[in-house]
Amino acid sequence: MSRILLIEDDPMLGDALSTALTQDGWDITRADDADSGRLQLLAGGYAAVLLDLGLPRGSGLDLLREMRRASDATPVLIVTARDRLSDRIRGLDFGADDYITKPFEVDELCARLRAAVRRGQGRVTPTLSFLDVVLEPDTRAVTRAGRPVRLSLHEFRTLLALMERQGRIVTRETLESCVYDGDSAVESNTIAVYIHALRRKLGERFVTTVHGFGYRVGGDE
Repeated sequence: MSRILLIEDDPMLGDALSTALTQDGWDITRADDADSGRLQLLAGGYAAVLLDLGLPRGSGLDLLREMRRASDATPVLIVTARDRLSDRIRGLDFGADDYITKPFEVDELCARLRAAVRRGQGRVTPTLSFLDVVLEPDTRAVTRAGRPVRLSLHEFRTLLALMERQGRIVTRETLESCVYDGDSAVESNTIAVYIHALRRKLGERFVTTVHGFGYRVGGDE
C-alpha cells in the first residue's frame, strides 16, 4: 500500500480527504502544520505529498522549496483555496507537480494523485500490466498473452480501477463509484458479476477476493 503525506490544517477537510483516500487504497499520514509536516517529510518513503499552502507555523511553499533544495523529488500536489493565476504559477515554479484549488471533486483529486505517482515512477504513459495482461487506458485496449480481450464497458472500468490500484485492496463501494460514476442506484451484486467475468476472461487467479474488505489485483496472498 503506497503512503501519502497529507499536510492540511483544516481538521474537517483533513478527515474527509483521509477517508476518501483510504477508500481509494492509499495509506495516509497526517500533518496539520508546517513543523509537523517538516518532521514527517524527514521520515521519507512517501509516494506523494498533498500540501496546503496556508499552514500554521510556516508556509506550504517554504516546505516545498525545502524539499526541492534537498533534491527530494517526491511528487507534490498543492491543494489550496488560493486560486489566483499568480499563486498557481508560483506554486508550479517552486516545484509542485500539480495545483488543485478548493473546492474540488474528490474523484478528480484521486485521478490527479494517481497520475502524479505514475509520473514519479517514470510511467508517463499509463500502460498497466499484471501477469500476462496489459491494459492501455487511453485506447481501452486489453490483451492477455498478446491476444486482444473483449470486455464490456463496465468490465473494463472494473479492471481499470483494480489495476490502477495494483497491490491494494479496493472496496466494492470504490469499484461501484468508478464503474458507475457515483450513481447510487446500483444493485448489490453487480460488481461480483464483473469480477466473475474478468476471472473467466483473464484467469481465475487474476483477481483476489479479500473477504470482508474487497478485491485486489497483485500484492501478497
